[in-house]
Amino acid sequence: MNLHEYQAKELLKKYNVPVQNGIACSTVTEAEEAYRFVNAEYGSKFAVIKAQIHAGGRGKGTIKGTDQRGVAVAKNAEDVRRIAQAILGGTLVTVQTGPQGKVVNKVFVAQDVYYEGPEPVKEFYLSILVDRSKGQNVIMYSTEGGMNIEDVAHNTPEKIFKEWVHPGGVLEAFQARKIAFNLKLKGAAFKNCVKFVTNLYKAFVELDCSMLEINPMFKTSDDKIIAVDCKMNIDDNALIRHPEILAMRDLSEEDPTEVEAGNYNLNFVKLDGNVGCMVNGAGLAMATMDMIKLSGGDPANFLDVGGTANAETVEAGFRIIMKDPKVKAILINIFGGIVRCDRVAQGVIDAYKSIGNIEIPIIVRLQGTNAEVAKKLIDESGLKVESAILLSEAAELVNKAVA
Repeated sequence: MNLHEYQAKELLKKYNVPVQNGIACSTVTEAEEAYRFVNAEYGSKFAVIKAQIHAGGRGKGTIKGTDQRGVAVAKNAEDVRRIAQAILGGTLVTVQTGPQGKVVNKVFVAQDVYYEGPEPVKEFYLSILVDRSKGQNVIMYSTEGGMNIEDVAHNTPEKIFKEWVHPGGVLEAFQARKIAFNLKLKGAAFKNCVKFVTNLYKAFVELDCSMLEINPMFKTSDDKIIAVDCKMNIDDNALIRHPEILAMRDLSEEDPTEVEAGNYNLNFVKLDGNVGCMVNGAGLAMATMDMIKLSGGDPANFLDVGGTANAETVEAGFRIIMKDPKVKAILINIFGGIVRCDRVAQGVIDAYKSIGNIEIPIIVRLQGTNAEVAKKLIDESGLKVESAILLSEAAELVNKAVA
């Protein structure tokens, strides 16, 4: 589950991780009030207005139809009003959203941290991820923080450092000091970095994060180390331990069909292809998607109905697939090990009759438990459904349907 920047920062505060403070706002009036509060509370000369969406590249992204950036500096109340009006309700297009962009429902009015002081300011990059190839957590960091970190990784990979930590252990003190040393920090900044990284890693573990990215991790002119931006992803499987985090879920940022599928405990991911697929088991689903590609089509979705599927869940999955206007054919590929094929067949029949006027081809391949009963149900239903026994037969029918 993804969190907004302002939500992630509130969680980090509980672990004594210094952050760029601010207030999340849904209206222009709230943004103006937040600007006055931020100036009074933190002594900021300026404020930073940040669009809150689940995507990176906001600083370089623009509101569709305007030249307004997703992150902008406001020098006075008039600037705040103008920027907030342009961003709120607008569609922000970034490299991660694609051309369709995402609608901005909130902005984060944050304090100015680029104030003058005795030392130069500096932006760093730091993230904590799960390295599945090593079976460990990895801290990735660089002296070259900011909006162009992808270019740094591509052009100068030697500037990206990595520190691995066993998931059953803790970040050792020497590792935190090594990170601060590689970032070329000294004095108070060095000590503050060690505390920052130590507390950040503790937050990563205790919050069950799968990804925690701070970009930039910022050294202020008086040697404080703070998180200016934060991207946090929580492992969905661990949300049962964190009801307070689950309550932060922003459904408006998620694909509506994926949300609906979740309500039926269906594992669904929307893709950009033209062949809808309903399969049981992640491995078989991946193989089915490969088969669709080899047959000249493109998968429109990943849909695993699981081992406890019944007629109701199958009908729900069928309806979700049908909502995609790009779908030219539907392939149902079920191996009846735990789930019974006749349950799937009945779900297809119920959905077909309930929806009505389905003009696209439907290809059904059912093998395993009660496969004969399922085939008889479909054959006697009078529906325009093509059945296949072999995977190769299903592939040929898919090829014919999308040709």
